[in-house]
Amino acid sequence: MTEQQVIANQLCYTELVYQRINKKLIMNLTKVQIERFIYHVVVNADLVEQRGKNFYIYNNQNRIIVTVNANNYRVITVSKM
Repeated sequence: MTEQQVIANQLCYTELVYQRINKKLIMNLTKVQIERFIYHVVVNADLVEQRGKNFYIYNNQNRIIVTVNANNYRVITVSKM
């Protein structure tokens, strides 16, 4: 199992992060759609970098960076590249 798969299988979310993802990506996705999208982004990541307590997951195809807490695998935010 790759590092991306390990992370993707353990992702968790807070209510606030769903709102944050929609706002940052200028989308209006449901919770299920967000979870599927982030899973796809993480599994197909081009680079996973751990800095401090976070993973920074880069997906060039979608031009997105997903920030995930390395201790509890909670999605913190997403950013456009």
